[in-house]
Amino acid sequence: MNDRNNTIAGWVLAACGAALGLSIAGGMIFHSGHVEKFGYPVEAADEGGAGAAEAAVPIAALLPKADAAKGAEVFKKCAACHTINQGGANGVGPNLYATLGEGIAEGKGGFAFSDALKAVGGKWDFDKMNAWLTSPRKFAPGTKMTFAGLSNAQDRADIILYINQQGSNLPLPAAPAADAKPAAGAEGAAGNASAPAEAAGNAAAPANAAAPAAEPAKK
Repeated sequence: MNDRNNTIAGWVLAACGAALGLSIAGGMIFHSGHVEKFGYPVEAADEGGAGAAEAAVPIAALLPKADAAKGAEVFKKCAACHTINQGGANGVGPNLYATLGEGIAEGKGGFAFSDALKAVGGKWDFDKMNAWLTSPRKFAPGTKMTFAGLSNAQDRADIILYINQQGSNLPLPAAPAADAKPAAGAEGAAGNASAPAEAAGNAAAPANAAAPAAEPAKK
């Protein structure tokens, strides 16, 4: 009986020893180590920061520096869905010849615009076109336009200038005055700086007014 128990105990110890040995060997073979770089990084779109700052720049400030030739290159991203030559056919999207100045979601040979874009109303001007190219989905929620938009503000200015030259030729908007806000701020600062002096003058006025009344007492 003791021999049987000893045999069983021996087998158990042998099995444990074998398992431990396999574990050590496996750790040596399949060493994981420290991973320096994980797979392929996926960059999320920057909703704030530089992207938001670019979107806030008035298009009128960028158009003077715009290049229509560069805009023609940027337009190649649109060419899969749009034509822009006079009399060009509609495709997945409408022909864009003479678009600036036209009514939004109007004309274009009866192109079937989405109800979302029709609801915007008004005419395509430089600001509306800039907003549309920045994010079609934000400009007209529910639009059929699948293009995500152009995040680079100067790219938008270039392509808007190019589109304008294709049958629209609207006069470019005047660039905003660069010193408009600083001038207003300087005036405000000057006004604030003069306030203590004015207050001091007003405070001194009663004392000066009381001086003549004190003189007769000396006599």
